[in-house]
Amino acid sequence: MNLFKVNLLFLIPLFFMACGGQTDPSKLFEIQLEENQTAFQKNQEVHISIENKKNKKIDQVTYYINQDELAVNDNRLKLDIPQLGAKTITANISYEGKNVAVSKDIKLLAENAPEIYTYEIINEYPHDNTAYTQGLEFYKDTLYESTGRKGHSSLRKVDYRTGKVLQKIALEDQYFGEGITIMDNKIFQLTWQSGVGFIYDLHQFKKIGSFKYNESKEGWGLCNDGNKIFKSDGTQKIWFLNPETMAEEGYFETVTNTSIFNRANELEYVDGKIYANVYQKESVMIIDAQSGAIEGVVNFGGLKERVTQHQALDVLNGIAYHPERKTFFITGKNWDKLFEVNILKK
Repeated sequence: MNLFKVNLLFLIPLFFMACGGQTDPSKLFEIQLEENQTAFQKNQEVHISIENKKNKKIDQVTYYINQDELAVNDNRLKLDIPQLGAKTITANISYEGKNVAVSKDIKLLAENAPEIYTYEIINEYPHDNTAYTQGLEFYKDTLYESTGRKGHSSLRKVDYRTGKVLQKIALEDQYFGEGITIMDNKIFQLTWQSGVGFIYDLHQFKKIGSFKYNESKEGWGLCNDGNKIFKSDGTQKIWFLNPETMAEEGYFETVTNTSIFNRANELEYVDGKIYANVYQKESVMIIDAQSGAIEGVVNFGGLKERVTQHQALDVLNGIAYHPERKTFFITGKNWDKLFEVNILKK
């Protein structure tokens, strides 16, 4: 009797599956893309269709990418999606009075390869070689700097011409300071792995609040376009932050024409582009702030050799744009020089 009950319990779900009650949609349909590719470039036209594995009568198919409906004409899809990176195509399929959804993951990459840039040095200025530079930004003619390492992290107000630290706020020893940005008379500062950032009054130069990260796990770089704040976190994602609440309200991913890239560190926003230090490299990416396409790479090779060599010397990190001078300022961790440069197409 017990064996009969066990067999009956086993057979009941099989009966319903056979009747279509719990049929896996992927066993009925599959999205087919041109030549079975999974990586495409922006604005590429792609053939898309549905493989009908059980010869069901399909009434209608509607395609989406991340909930946005796609226009498909004659089974051709143009990938003119505003933001690039990892995407999911979903097909909602109506058949024989039923509806199912099937999905396929793709990578949407930049249309063109990044252009290569170089630099010319305009001026060299002194810089505190004990400053483990993590964030750099100008407000008018004054340089603001965030430094890292636990027990040594700080927010600084600096006279860039002399290197003199005008004011300094030390972070508590448990915090590792990271990127900063200035907006609406406030300075926003990240910490690395503590999941918290700090807010300072720009003019009084004192801490007035804090904020916690949402989905992102780490704090790396910050910049802003006057309306929203951009945040890097050590992954391929650049997050959008609401400056009133500091909540993360979305993100884009940084991509080239061949891959998704995850090395954006310190950030600076200029005229629709984000200039991002490449972690552990002597280079800066130029990223379109709408799509995430890496449009250029600036090779800053040779700058590190121009500073005093010492045991604590570390990598290039720190980029700030001076809007009145229309030049960039570059330094590194424990560098004794700050370089004013023009960026030039090679």
